[in-house]
Amino acid sequence: MGIDIYLYVFFTLLSIFIFNGVNWEKFMKSGKVIEAKLLVLTLSFGLSYLLTNFALAFIN
Repeated sequence: MGIDIYLYVFFTLLSIFIFNGVNWEKFMKSGKVIEAKLLVLTLSFGLSYLLTNFALAFIN
């Protein structure tokens, strides 16, 4: 269980860093800053879940 938490945190921070590089103003309506941040957070959690499960399956 110990490595699971570290992988989740690592991949969450990595995916937030990656998604912050995307210009979300092209995909969202103007003035929707909170919604764009929530979208980045939701996508980051989803991607980190997938990457963590892949890494754990690859390790085991």
